[in-house]
Amino acid sequence: MAVSKITYSTSTAITISLASLANLSARESTVIDNSSNLYLDAIVYLALDLNTGTPSQDQAFNIYFYGSEDGTNYTDNATGSDAPITLRSPTNLRGPFIIATPTSGGLVYKAVIGSVASYFGGVLPRKWGIVVENRCGVTLSGTEGNHIKSYTGLTITST
Repeated sequence: MAVSKITYSTSTAITISLASLANLSARESTVIDNSSNLYLDAIVYLALDLNTGTPSQDQAFNIYFYGSEDGTNYTDNATGSDAPITLRSPTNLRGPFIIATPTSGGLVYKAVIGSVASYFGGVLPRKWGIVVENRCGVTLSGTEGNHIKSYTGLTITST
C-alpha cells in the first residue's frame, strides 16, 4: 500500500524590494513561475523590519496575492515585476493576510502564511506573486537585507 507524504522544496527567495517602503504604499513582487515545478501549494515567510517609531494608521501590513491563469495576464493591475503598485479600491487581489504591528520601536515583524493556494480556492496558479501594503504608520528599514521574503513549495510523493 502506497503512503502519500508532503514533500517540501528548499526555501526560495521572493524578489520584492521593501527597503524604505513608506506608510500607505504598496509593492508587488516579481512573479513566481509554478508552470514547471507544479507545486500544489506554497508557504510564504516574511520578516519585515520597521524603522524606530510608533505604529499608527491600521497598525498592520496587508499581504495580498496576485495570480495568472495564462502566465501573461495578472490579477487587477499587477504586472509580474518587482515594482510599486497602486491598489484599486476595492481590489481584486486575493487576501489580505494581515501582519499586525502593535508595538513601538525598531522591530521585526515575522509571519508564516501557511497556504497560498487557499487564497485561490485551493489551487496554486500557474504564476503568482505577493503584494505588501504598508498600513502601519512607520516606514520600513532602508536596508533591504533586513527584510526576509521567501517561499517553500509543496508537492505530494508516494512511497
